[in-house]
Amino acid sequence: MSKSVFISNVLPDEARRLIPREWRVEYNESDAPLSQLELIRRLQGKDGLICHIISPIDDEVLAACPGLKVVANVAVGFNNIDVAAAGRRGVVVTNTPDVLTETTADFAWTMLMAAARRVVEADHYARSGEWNSWKWDLLWGADVYGKTLGVLGFGRIGRAVARRASGFSMRILYHDAVRAEASAERELSATFAPKETLLAEADFVTVHTNLTAETRHLIDEAALRRMKKTAILVNAARGPIVDEAALVRALREGWIAGAGLDVFEEEPTIHPGLVPLKNVVLAPHIASASHGTRIEMAMLAVRNCIAVLEGKPALTPVR
Repeated sequence: MSKSVFISNVLPDEARRLIPREWRVEYNESDAPLSQLELIRRLQGKDGLICHIISPIDDEVLAACPGLKVVANVAVGFNNIDVAAAGRRGVVVTNTPDVLTETTADFAWTMLMAAARRVVEADHYARSGEWNSWKWDLLWGADVYGKTLGVLGFGRIGRAVARRASGFSMRILYHDAVRAEASAERELSATFAPKETLLAEADFVTVHTNLTAETRHLIDEAALRRMKKTAILVNAARGPIVDEAALVRALREGWIAGAGLDVFEEEPTIHPGLVPLKNVVLAPHIASASHGTRIEMAMLAVRNCIAVLEGKPALTPVR
C-alpha cells in the first residue's frame, strides 16, 4: 500500500528525490510556520511528517493525527516535539545528529572570535567613512590564545568545539550532567568542573546543551554574575538556555564583556535590549547553515522517515 508523507516546510530537491515515487507526498514549499490547525489539517491521512524546528508537534497535534507513524525533525534538537507523547502513541521521533556537528562547532568559534575581536563593530566602522588613519587604541578586543574555554554541554558539538581549542593552546573546562569518559578527557585535554567553577574561571563560555526543563535559563542572572567581567558568552544551542533579560543587564552594566548569540528565547523575535548593544554579535540561527550540511540534514531526515515507514529501524531515533 502506498505511503503518504507531509513535508511541512521547504526541503531541497536532493532530499525529496529520495522518497519512493509511488508514495504520495504533500509539500509545503515555505519557510513560514504553519498554524496548529493548518498543520493538523494537512496531516490528516498522513503516515509520516518531515518537519523543521519551527513546527511544534505537541500532544494535541499527535492526538488529532492517529495515523502518524514517524516525525522526522530536520535538526539535532527536538524541543519542538513532545517526545514522551509521541512515545505513548507509538510515533517514532528522529533527529539529525552528527551531520551538523563540525559545521556548528565552526560557527560557535566564528561567534567567539567575532565577539572577542569586535569584528562586527570593526566592519561597521570600516564602512562608515569615519576611518581616516591608523589609531593606537582603536577597537581593542580580547586575546583568545592561551585563555580558558568553558564548555557547557559536552556532547558531540561541545567536544568538537573543545577539539578546536587545542590550536589556541587553551585550557579547557567542561561541565555536563554526565561526566565524559576518561579517554575523551585525555584526548581533548579537558577537565570536568562544577558549573560554578567553570563560570568563574573561563574567559569564554560556550553553550552546547539540549534544551530541557533543567537547562532552561541555565545561564541566568546568578550565572552571569559569577562570570569574569572580561568573559564572553557564546550560545549556538537553544535560545531559552540563556535568560535574555538578564543577559541584557549583564552586557549593559559590564558584568561580562560580550556575547555571541545564534539563537534566541522567542525566535525570530530578539529581545529589544540586545539590538542596540555593540558588545553582542547576533546571528539568525545559522550555525548549521552551510550548503553541504543543510543538504545532509534534509537527506538524513528523509531517510529516517523512509526507514520507519518501510518497517525498518530509524537511523537516528531520538530515543
